Amino acid sequence: MKCDNINNMKGGWFIGNFDPSLFKTNDCEVAVKTYKKGDKESKHYHKIATEYTVVVKGKVKMLGNVYCEGDIIVVEPNEATDFEALEDAINVVVKLPGANNDKYLVEE
Repeated sequence: MKCDNINNMKGGWFIGNFDPSLFKTNDCEVAVKTYKKGDKESKHYHKIATEYTVVVKGKVKMLGNVYCEGDIIVVEPNEATDFEALEDAINVVVKLPGANNDKYLVEE
């Protein structure tokens, strides 16, 4: 049995090809992301990975739409999205495949 804490992981990412990681793999990346109301992420896209985001708690804005608890958002390769936490929020994010250096910022 292994045991760790999400607070020890960089940005909530606990599975993937990075350190620290509970399971090193290029097959996927998994994170539990915690946001405070007003937190934002810059508009970006992935050339390789598809990103699946589950809103576990709170309300967020992505792709110009508002999503609430239980919503699952799928962002395909080359589809750009930004992110804003409209309330304190918790998301689970899965990227398939895991692809290091596959985040490209969109200049506006």
